[in-house]
Amino acid sequence: MKKTLKFVLLAVLVLALAVAAVGCDGSEPTKEQAKDAAKPKLIAAADATFAPFEFTDPKTGKYVGFDVELIQALCDEAGYELEFRSMGFDGLIAALQANQIDAAVSAMTITDERKKEVDFSDPYYKSGLVVAVQAKDTEIKGFEDLKGKKIAVQSGTTGALQAEKITDKDKITYFTNADQALLELKNGAVDAVVNDFPVSAYFIQQGNKEVKMVGEILSAEEYGIAVPKGKTETVEKLNAALKKIKENGKYDQIYKKWFGEEPK
Repeated sequence: MKKTLKFVLLAVLVLALAVAAVGCDGSEPTKEQAKDAAKPKLIAAADATFAPFEFTDPKTGKYVGFDVELIQALCDEAGYELEFRSMGFDGLIAALQANQIDAAVSAMTITDERKKEVDFSDPYYKSGLVVAVQAKDTEIKGFEDLKGKKIAVQSGTTGALQAEKITDKDKITYFTNADQALLELKNGAVDAVVNDFPVSAYFIQQGNKEVKMVGEILSAEEYGIAVPKGKTETVEKLNAALKKIKENGKYDQIYKKWFGEEPK
């Protein structure tokens, strides 16, 4: 009797597990569900305070911007499931080195110094640095006029490095994000901001008419997606996906949406 009871209980357990595997509604997983479950995950991070590349939509609370849409398009093409995170720009490389994230897509300029610490994808955007001042300022006309001036910058950026070449460090105020630096300028607490051209331009376009850009754009900088050293497979997949979306028009579509013009 005990043996029979044990057999019945075992049979019920096996049946229950089979039902759970198929699904509560009795249907088998769809091909799409099975496909998504098999996708490798790519954890990508950015400092989501750098509009129009990455920022938080005040209406929805979701991360939006050029970089956000770009990495999603690359993941779709390369077969990755994307997990997007926001973290401070100056902590991105350390997070890559600790393998806390798989990629940093945060308007990061490819430099020789950074290439010693991380690997980069092919360039996906060409930019440059520019000087922003108060709209009423008639004295500062470009980089050559910044010596001895109070400058605000975002920590860990090429803008910060450029400012350090121009004036004394005690004249520089460092912020964790670009918006803070530009607001400091808008409020008259500093004389200038050295920052990436598209970010300063976007800040002004959002109604901040108290700020203007002066002088020429300094040097052509190229942004790349940073990955941990030695992750060649990830780099190759991202490069192949970038090439593909440039060929099929998806890249142009995303670029025009966020910058209002065709890629240069």
